[in-house]
Amino acid sequence: MSSRIALASLLLSVASGQGIGTLTPEVHPPLTWQTCTAYGSCTTIAGKVVLDSNWRWLHSSTGTNCYTGNTWNPTFCPDNVSCAQNCQLDGADYSGTYGATTTGNALRLNFVTNGANRNVGSRMFLMADDSNYQMLTLLNREFTFDVDVSHLPCGLNGALYLISMAKDGGASLYPNNKAGAKYGKSKTH
Repeated sequence: MSSRIALASLLLSVASGQGIGTLTPEVHPPLTWQTCTAYGSCTTIAGKVVLDSNWRWLHSSTGTNCYTGNTWNPTFCPDNVSCAQNCQLDGADYSGTYGATTTGNALRLNFVTNGANRNVGSRMFLMADDSNYQMLTLLNREFTFDVDVSHLPCGLNGALYLISMAKDGGASLYPNNKAGAKYGKSKTH
């Protein structure tokens, strides 16, 4: 139990002071969607998507992994404060590493399992712009979407979640958080 509390504390501190890397530029794939006030009265929103920070490379300024497998690198993360100061979230190669591509109002997530940058999935958030998540007001409204799971391999989970998040990914709450929503910092941490 105490190890779980220590890990949670470390993760909160890393998120609250997270730096950003410079090895891969962060370029959010564009995605459009619509908001409608009545049938046939819709406005197209030109937004973007961002990869969740939990799927990104966390590394030192020299490019050494800060977290590998199930352990923190003790050189950069002997404690939570040092880890937050020494480690950076980098940009994402959306199509090459994560198989994520957009075309108009369609987001396609392919499961990349070969090549130098193998992954085990991805999770995306809607962005209003490059620094803020799209906030949805759903009270007395309808939310519709289409999903094609006909090519989803056996044993994989394809899901859509609606969760509460800080609009800026916590950047204003934690002044040392340079990553914020732009790098997929989620929820309130």
